[in-house]
Amino acid sequence: MVLLATLIMVSADPRWAVDSWPRELGNHRALVQVSEPAGAVRVRLDWRRRDLHPESKAIYVLTPSTGERVANVLPRTVTREFGELIFEPAAGAGTYAIYFMPYRHAGPPHLFKTEYAVPDYAPDPKWLRKHKLGGSTISGDVWQKIPEAEVVAFESRSKFDRRDPMEVIATEQETRRLVAAHPGKTYLLFPEDRRYPIRMAEDMPLRWIQAGPNRPFHGSAQPGEFYAFQIGVFAAQQPLERIAVTFSGLQSAGGSEVITPGSFCCFNLGGTDGLGKAFSKDYSLPEGKVGALWCGVQIPKDAVCATYTGTVTVKPANALPTEIEMHIEVAGEVREDAGDAELWRHSRLRWLDSTIGIDNEVVAPYTPLVVAGNSVACLGRTVYFGDTGLPKEIMADRKVILAAPIQFVIETDNAPTAWTNIDAGFTGKTRGTVVWRARQESTAFEAVVSSKMDFDGYINCDVTLTAKENCSVSDMRLEIPLRPGAATYMMGMGRKGGYRPESWKWQWDINRANNSLWLGDVDAGLQCKLKDTEDWWDLYRLTSHGIPDAWGNHGQGGCNVSENDGTVLIRAYSGPRDLAKGQQLQFRFGLLPTPLKPLDPGHWNWRYYHRSGDPDLKEALGAGATIINVHQGGALNPHINYPFLNTDVMSDYVRRAHENGMKVKMYYTVRELSNYCVELHALRSLGFEIFTDGPGGGASWLHEHLVSNYAPAWHEPNLPGGKVDAAIATTGLSRWHNYYLEGLRWLFENVEIDGLYLDGIGYNREIMKRVRKVMQRSRPGSLIDFHSGNNFDPNYGLNNCANQYLEHLPYVDSIWFGEGFDYNESPDYWLVEVSGIPFGLFGEMLQGGGNPWRGMIYGMTNRYGWGGDPRPIWRVWDDFGIAEAKMLGYWDTQCPVRTSRKDVLVTAYVKPGETLLAIASWAESDVEVHLEFDWAALGLDSSKATLTASEISEFQPAASFAPADAIPVKAGRGWLLGLRSTRP
Repeated sequence: MVLLATLIMVSADPRWAVDSWPRELGNHRALVQVSEPAGAVRVRLDWRRRDLHPESKAIYVLTPSTGERVANVLPRTVTREFGELIFEPAAGAGTYAIYFMPYRHAGPPHLFKTEYAVPDYAPDPKWLRKHKLGGSTISGDVWQKIPEAEVVAFESRSKFDRRDPMEVIATEQETRRLVAAHPGKTYLLFPEDRRYPIRMAEDMPLRWIQAGPNRPFHGSAQPGEFYAFQIGVFAAQQPLERIAVTFSGLQSAGGSEVITPGSFCCFNLGGTDGLGKAFSKDYSLPEGKVGALWCGVQIPKDAVCATYTGTVTVKPANALPTEIEMHIEVAGEVREDAGDAELWRHSRLRWLDSTIGIDNEVVAPYTPLVVAGNSVACLGRTVYFGDTGLPKEIMADRKVILAAPIQFVIETDNAPTAWTNIDAGFTGKTRGTVVWRARQESTAFEAVVSSKMDFDGYINCDVTLTAKENCSVSDMRLEIPLRPGAATYMMGMGRKGGYRPESWKWQWDINRANNSLWLGDVDAGLQCKLKDTEDWWDLYRLTSHGIPDAWGNHGQGGCNVSENDGTVLIRAYSGPRDLAKGQQLQFRFGLLPTPLKPLDPGHWNWRYYHRSGDPDLKEALGAGATIINVHQGGALNPHINYPFLNTDVMSDYVRRAHENGMKVKMYYTVRELSNYCVELHALRSLGFEIFTDGPGGGASWLHEHLVSNYAPAWHEPNLPGGKVDAAIATTGLSRWHNYYLEGLRWLFENVEIDGLYLDGIGYNREIMKRVRKVMQRSRPGSLIDFHSGNNFDPNYGLNNCANQYLEHLPYVDSIWFGEGFDYNESPDYWLVEVSGIPFGLFGEMLQGGGNPWRGMIYGMTNRYGWGGDPRPIWRVWDDFGIAEAKMLGYWDTQCPVRTSRKDVLVTAYVKPGETLLAIASWAESDVEVHLEFDWAALGLDSSKATLTASEISEFQPAASFAPADAIPVKAGRGWLLGLRSTRP
């Protein structure tokens, strides 16, 4: 949004201006001057409004001095173009304020619903009779005899609420006259400066009526700048189909200096998508509509200062071309940043087509892939590929995951198809990606199978089948046989995380995007995700793109998990179908072996200070925090996923934190975008590429400036100055992700933030991989911590967030799975859904501060400032030196300490000469337990060993025990005990 610095006059009278007043009166008003006392005055308000039904909204008239509402008000005419009303100037002569869009914000504070006041005029009948205003209409004679008040200004509550100049509509008559003045022109073009983004699709702005169409365009740019501009298109007399835009290039006077046509682009006609692929768009325009073509030209850094001239040609497929002259004056200093530091320039639009981070390089802690024979090794895991093109063996460290090779089965007449292997081998090898490809044939089918493995261990598998003849099949299915020891736990496909059930059945449901599952143990596991022919990112539902045809097969597809004869089988089936000769089906799925990486001991020194609003540096330092998360919604980072309007303040904050040895991470993601985004209207011109279609609604600003075809999202109602940040929803994968990544780079380089706090992730793993590359290259040592609420709810597709986001976790440093998680759940649930440990990550607790005793079993605390106080636990960590200890959880066969009860568990943090024991109870009542020790593994002398509990505020009293003692454990609580050998 460009905030205008000067008043733009759309007519000689009245002026357009800004003032402030209470929000409930609405965002727009007219000031009218009553020159002398009168019983009634009339006024015509040429307000030129873009809202579609102004007659349904109330009009308030307030007196000059007291601001009281005038009771006697009677509208004569209310249209989008103008309003006429008569009112009683009860306070005599003076300036009256007429508010014509009063409203109130209803609904939850972060999901506004705007309710505009409806007309409620109740003028005194005596006043009506006195001024002959009875009846349903006011005649022209009566109207003319009433004294007229003068409109002196139209005002908005803030610069951000202003409607002028681009939302002041032209009247129907003005538009007809303009079209009539250009006979033979089925469409008209309006070159427009970047300072005035085109906002309306239903109306032309008055500004264009005054300026006229098809005029030469004049602009000014600096060397090195990416200069953005617009071509407005009005489909005056017919629809416009498949509009094309071409550029002649620019030449200086005499032609000595040239800016080539290749330096230009038009964002509306195509670009580079979020996966780095070039694409084109069909840009068409219905009759009577207005469109914006956002274009840009890269001015060379060595461009000679001069005026450059050329043409832009717009050519619809069904109409004659129109040529617009361009004159760009290049002057001033070189813009090394292309103009990015000044948002109003819109130079950052070129970020939409960025390919930053798209390469096959490796990011830490991962190492280059190692190929040996038919095996590919990545960090901690090895995959062996078979002649079928699919993995035949997967290992996590030394543990074998598969019980037999993965296979894709086609069954006809209840017998599997017999395949002949044609060829198999690697078709591509880089440091970061390896592709194994195989081709097979049967009597009825040809199969091409491709498995692409990335450096993080993820394997994208593609089975493309072609029918060689008309045939029928009873099933086409994927079979993944797992060893039971690598399938102790399960989550996904509608199953809550925890121990794997004896069997599980799942079917596709368009309202639940839970088409993946994970089976595993802490030291070995495998996720499988069933995919469409393209990688979409559907968080909760599949309604945007539908159920994949190959897998879903019109409701017949699904997945079963069962155990038989020592094998746990994942069987993803599609059911019976008939195929015609030449028909092709593409079955895609992703495989991800776990754990993804070793647990990072840096976790013990990542002490988070996390509050809503603006974190206090002094308080964070005093608490012993080492990392500050700056959430959205405060003065430092006020705008939702658009942290570019306040960077001077944020930079100063980061600098002061660094001086005190603390890192600063920032809330910045996608999924929704602030209405304060400077490029908002340019992005809207791209149709539904960036923003999702929707019913409208939300905060009043959205109603008044976007009007329709958007989906309101999170709102932040308590920004400084009484502002409301009203985000709208973005699509799952688009060019906005390219912009997001460039924005991330810009923040690292210019604000020097130390990482990201992600609250939900609005993009797939390919974007996540690029995020990590940008971070590592721009600011080594930066961190990502990821927060999600509990999505295991029908409204969120019955998704376990650990499984839902597992493909992102290779690039995450720590997790914070928070709202809605029940910390009274069983240990297997904690381990799988909350802790992150089976995937190579430490986590932290959120909901209600968590349970500190159970949390320590998994190396977890809460965050300072957001429920609970982890400082006493932090002190224990430091006193013991936990960062140097080896964590051996209750789930680990190597854990050297056990308890006498299955519902009281112990995790040992082992160091030479001493061990810290975390004990936590899931027993329903207070109990006593005995501990069992492997003294040799502990390296301690049992005859000299003692157990000591240091006093920890709100956690435990001081106590000491002998190793053989019965230790009392309260229900839902536990101990932190130091185990040492006493000195002789």
